Amino acid sequence: MAKKVTRAKKAQVEKGNELLENPEEIADRLQRGELFIKKNSKIVGGAIIALILVIAGILYFQIDRQNKNKTAQAEMFQAVYYYEQDSLEFAINGDGSNPGFLDIINRYKGTDAANLSHYYLGSIYLSEREFQKAVDHLEKFSSDDYFVQAKAYALIGDAYFELKNIDKAISNYDKAAKYRPNKFFTPRYLMKLAVAYEEAGQLNKAIEAYGRIEQEYFESYEFTAARKHKARLEGLASN
Repeated sequence: MAKKVTRAKKAQVEKGNELLENPEEIADRLQRGELFIKKNSKIVGGAIIALILVIAGILYFQIDRQNKNKTAQAEMFQAVYYYEQDSLEFAINGDGSNPGFLDIINRYKGTDAANLSHYYLGSIYLSEREFQKAVDHLEKFSSDDYFVQAKAYALIGDAYFELKNIDKAISNYDKAAKYRPNKFFTPRYLMKLAVAYEEAGQLNKAIEAYGRIEQEYFESYEFTAARKHKARLEGLASN
């Protein structure tokens, strides 16, 4: 089999060499190419124009999006300030002169600023106990940030927990705990996950979540509480 492949390759090379050594064959092929282009000039020209339009459209979209994002981020500054000062009504709806997060989302769809506004709004609505609104906004948020995406999952879990949808709370706490685990926040998410499992009556899984804190995050603030609750649940599970 190997010999057949080698012979085939050798034949291709020899054929290529013959072509290079035969100027008449090269000229003939070039002429045929020119004739094809002449006969199909409209098709070829249309394809080139279409390609140019596609490239131009992509470039325009990218530049327009970058410009919109810069404008949105500048206009979002005051809303973030109000958020940090707990002036939540102004943060949501603006102050009459500066837009709030809702305005940023409506006016600058698809930008990074609009994406981040969903996170801020979800956090605000959760603090105001408007749990479904919190879910609606937080589920539209996405980020590659090391901490923020996991925090968003945990906040969605909190909202679903308050809405008594424990299965979805568990799902989101689990996402938060698994998203780029770290010693700073993962133990906190595992605590929330364990509480949700216990609420759902899944004691063994709650014990497992507490056990992870005990085994993997023994230097965390949550370590002592995790050991205590793990022992309590193990006692209940054995009865």
